[in-house]
Amino acid sequence: MSRTMRILASLVVIAIVAVALGVWIIRGPGPLDFAGGTKVALADYRAGKPTGVPASLEKASLIERGEYLAKAADCMVCHTTQGGQEYAGGLGFKLPFGTLYSTNITPDKETGIGNYSDKDFLNAVQRGVRHDGARLYPAMPYTSYTYISDADALAIKAYLFSLPPVRATPPANTLAFPFNQRWAMMFWSAVFNPDIRYEPDTSKSREWNRGAYLAEALAHCGECHTPRNLAFALNNRKKFAGAVTAGWRAFNISSDKTTGVGGWRDDDLISYLAVGHAAGHGTASGPMGEAVDHSLSRMAPEDIRAIVTYLRSVPPIASSDLPATLAPPASASHKDGSQDARGKMVFQGACVSCHGWTGESAISPMATLTGAWAVNDPGATNVAQIVISGTRRHTPDGALSMPAFGNAYSDDEIAAVANYVTARFGSKGSKLTAQDVADLRKQTAE
Repeated sequence: MSRTMRILASLVVIAIVAVALGVWIIRGPGPLDFAGGTKVALADYRAGKPTGVPASLEKASLIERGEYLAKAADCMVCHTTQGGQEYAGGLGFKLPFGTLYSTNITPDKETGIGNYSDKDFLNAVQRGVRHDGARLYPAMPYTSYTYISDADALAIKAYLFSLPPVRATPPANTLAFPFNQRWAMMFWSAVFNPDIRYEPDTSKSREWNRGAYLAEALAHCGECHTPRNLAFALNNRKKFAGAVTAGWRAFNISSDKTTGVGGWRDDDLISYLAVGHAAGHGTASGPMGEAVDHSLSRMAPEDIRAIVTYLRSVPPIASSDLPATLAPPASASHKDGSQDARGKMVFQGACVSCHGWTGESAISPMATLTGAWAVNDPGATNVAQIVISGTRRHTPDGALSMPAFGNAYSDDEIAAVANYVTARFGSKGSKLTAQDVADLRKQTAE
């Protein structure tokens, strides 16, 4: 071999190694790598089945089991527009490079998934490949759903195919070049989708494994609560450390005792997941409120407990921008004049009748502000979004809602009231501007 050929061969090897190293650095660890135990195929796990449905539904029909699993996977929320027909698609997700619309997953043969075979459905759910071979964008969380067992995915298919077909075509996506090139997703998927089913960890209990399966595969918690890397894939080096998704902040749910959920009692975590409220910790709103109402609240109590067991094991990561100590109730006196006068005026006119001057509501515990991360977040993202969009929660005791004020108040007024709320009821006041509020309006799903 000539000297030139040896140099070229060396350069090729160096380039391959550099690319492989770059991919490894960008991709990072998998969502369950932190556990470090020995993993086995599902069929070889002997401590009890961690997949499927809870014991109370083991003898239920395939469609009934599929319904439970579809709710655990929160399929309906992303595939239903406000006031639209369930699962008919068309919900818009506003991204930095355009808007992506969810698809129709009813069994309509022309506009839905009525022609999908079992193999087609598995390819879409676990691999992000449509019936026609086109690639799905990871707004469909197939990098999490890839861990769903074949049996569970096909049970979900059976449930979806039992629904009435709806003829509905979503609007065309408005993604800018090069993000509108679906074919390029094959390279993204090759790096970031492991395309493997859930493998139980033999060093952990059956309950832990059940919680891991629910949190990672079906409920796909990391899709909102884990930050993303430069390639928009989950950065599991900061697993569950919190992130801003669709214009809302999903807070830290790692086991950190100050800015995560490590300091929460089990009963508090169970209540927050099952009902969307925990005394002293606030009430779920926005996407988390929807996840509770349509998914987590529909789960069996033992499944909620399993998720809590799993969350306890996730390594602690502190959120440096959140306070280590939450603010106590505010003073009943509000005449100190130390806070934003315009924000106070908006609060007094629209908010105080429900939330009170102390932040502890006399109307409903779910309206209490004290202890909520939203008002203790100096960024005030969720406070502003709640004012803009309101909350439409459904609790076991009936509907609980806060009206949307996005059309009633200007961006400047919403910024002012958010700054007032965080200063009065939180540990540190925010400094939102009208432009910040305008940007938040643009990020929410439509």
